[in-house]
Amino acid sequence: MKHAVVFGATSGIGKELTKLLVKDGYKVAITGRRLEKLEELAEEFPDQILVKQNDIQKVEEVEKVFEEIVEEFITIDLVVQSSGVGFINPKLKWDKEEQSVLTNVLGVTKLYTLTYNLFKEQQFGHLVGITSIASLRGSRAAPVYFASKAYQKSYLEGLYIKTKSIKSKKVFVTDIRPGFVDTPMALGDQLFWMAPLDKATRQIYAAIKKKKRVAYITKRWRLIAWVLKAMPAKILKSFT
Repeated sequence: MKHAVVFGATSGIGKELTKLLVKDGYKVAITGRRLEKLEELAEEFPDQILVKQNDIQKVEEVEKVFEEIVEEFITIDLVVQSSGVGFINPKLKWDKEEQSVLTNVLGVTKLYTLTYNLFKEQQFGHLVGITSIASLRGSRAAPVYFASKAYQKSYLEGLYIKTKSIKSKKVFVTDIRPGFVDTPMALGDQLFWMAPLDKATRQIYAAIKKKKRVAYITKRWRLIAWVLKAMPAKILKSFT
């Protein structure tokens, strides 16, 4: 039986991916702050889910939980990082900026380093980071959220480049960049191209199974990505 870990499985994409993994024969360790949500999910699949409560903002706790999961599973085939916070914060209130940095940068970096080092030791494994279309440019309404996703994108690319040094060539890194998905993480009102959660999750899992380097979710967001990359900041400034 293959083993997977999903950080941020209490709701949204992480929760739905867990269900797909279980149905595909994985034993899955799920983490998150809301223990009752994790336990509800585990009740659906009692023989295939391991519950580990975790606050990704606390890096010491991330390492402790990760080591406990490794001790239980021995080897891990797949790690999905789906934890995240985001706020519309045009006035730059520090408490919201700080939460975003602690979760989307500090905690995520700790998890990425633990995962990469484990996979290098194992000589196999697949790391999947759920970043965002927001990783491509800045935003005046949610500057730290967009910046933190850009950081994640760059860090994942760095880890991908580092896999060249792994002799087995069996360590993979996937960057999933969703557009608007119908979850509590969707920022703003009247969002266009809002994808249903089940459709987005199916496309994400398909990209994971193909071990894609980068995947835009849903697929038509590749067009938006191309436009965003090409657009001068002066023009972007008048729209965002």
